[in-house]
Parts: sequence; structure tokens; C-alpha cells
Amino acid sequence: MLSEPINLTLHLRVDLLACDRKVDGTVLSNLQPDRPRRRTQSLRQEYEQFILQRIEEYKDQLSRAQVLGLGDEAVRDLEVGPEGQLVLTEILMLDHVDRIIKKRLRLPTLRRWREKHVNMRRAQRQPTHWGLASDTPLSEIVPLLEESDLTLVVGTQVAAVGFLVAAHDIDVLLIDQDLAGVEATESHAAAEALAGRFQALVISLGGWFPDVNPTLVVMDPNLIATLDDTTAARVIKLLQDRTVPGGAHVVLGLPPAGGGDLVPPDRWQHHYGGWRTERSKRVGRSSWFLARRP
Repeated sequence: MLSEPINLTLHLRVDLLACDRKVDGTVLSNLQPDRPRRRTQSLRQEYEQFILQRIEEYKDQLSRAQVLGLGDEAVRDLEVGPEGQLVLTEILMLDHVDRIIKKRLRLPTLRRWREKHVNMRRAQRQPTHWGLASDTPLSEIVPLLEESDLTLVVGTQVAAVGFLVAAHDIDVLLIDQDLAGVEATESHAAAEALAGRFQALVISLGGWFPDVNPTLVVMDPNLIATLDDTTAARVIKLLQDRTVPGGAHVVLGLPPAGGGDLVPPDRWQHHYGGWRTERSKRVGRSSWFLARRP
């Protein structure tokens, strides 16, 4: 067996390496608008991301003692080579830990995952899959987005729009002031195999703002309505300035999560002078407001 100091060092490195590989929902480096156009991910790449996400979620649920136990199991499997010599490296150990977890979770093979994934993705590209009305402007706007575009979702209550966009292989950044809500949307995106395109960030509206230039902005009117008039106007102006020429803002009619009167989506229409605007003829949950930047 390994001596205790070496064993402990390997355990610690496994922990650190696992942290390095963890998908961080707040990383913004790949969301810059001037990033080079990328090829659509292959199904194999999406599968590998799916497997890694599930493994990291499993690790997050473990105590340190359980993580060390996984390390011990990996050591027992890998430490003995020809004539009992040590054939173990930190990377090899980490990879074997991942294989142990994959076996425990009974994660699907690429073939089985692909069969289910293709059908699931086809369904996810329909607005009604996410409880969205099929006659909103999103039904026309989202399929026209290009891979280099970014969609900014303001408010966890409209996270469904973010999932719809991510299912079309477009990057999505969701922002909100509620930490629990942001974490819940990240978990939901991971469960729907959309984490590779969906990121979320907790910010204080009216304060610091991520340096992004979206093509599509979707807003929860209830979230904006919680701000005082001055802050709301400043946030809307900032969103307008950051939106690329030809981009669009969409506000959906949503009932407040805690009950109460519905905030009209066109409540802030007077802020969109010079933009081409449209309003739905319907009222209530099916209502919407659309503004296009010239």
C-alpha cells in the first residue's frame, strides 16, 4: 500500500483537480460578443459534458470523508502493476474516480444517450415544451438567432425562455438578485442537458453589470417593478445601450410569483423612443411587449 503522506497528497490533489474541472455557472469569459464564431458542438461533445456535469453534481453531494473513500478505492484499483510497482499518477487517479462514479450512477452509454437526447432536444425547441405560448414573438425570433449571438434573461421567472434559447445552441446568460432562484435555474439547466449553453449570475440590479452585448433581452416585468422608478429607468437604459443594433427586447406578461396584480408588459414602453415597438392584442399571461433596436 501507499504510505500515508503520499496517500494524503493524492487525496488532496484529487479534491483540487475536481474543483478545477467543476463547471462554474458564473464564468463569463466565453460570453464576450467579439468571441470567434464556433462550430456547433458534436453530440459526442454534448455527451461528454453531460457525463461530466453528472459526475460533478455527485461529488458536490459527498462529504470530504466520502471523497477520500473514493480516492482509496481508486488507489486499490490502480496502484498495483507488474511486480507490484506503483503505476499511479494524479490525473490517472482522478479519471478512475470519475469512472467509479459513472458506474455507480449507471450513466448511459453514448448510443443510449444519443437516442434519448435527439428526441429530447427536438421537444425542447418548441416554446410549448416550456409552458410558453406558441404565438409570442419568441417563436419567430429564437430560430433566427445565430450561434455567435447572446441572449440575456433578466429574472428567474422567465428562465424558461433561456432554456428554449439554449436548446437552439445559443448562449444564454440569466441574471437575478435572488441567489436561491439562480441556483435553481442552474440545476434545472443541468437536468435538461443545457448547462453547456446556460449560465446564471447573481447581481444587484442598478449596480455592477456584466460586460456583455446581447442580441436578445428577455425581461420579467415583476422583477423590474420591484425597483424604484429611477433604478428601473437606469437598468432599462443600460440594457438598451448594451443591446447590439438590430437586437430585440421582449417583456412577457407573468403573474407575480407571490400573487397580486399582473404587471403590464408595456409598462415601460415610454422608455423605448426611437425603437420599433409592438404589443400583443391579448391581455393577461399571454400578453407581451416587443421592442427592436434600430
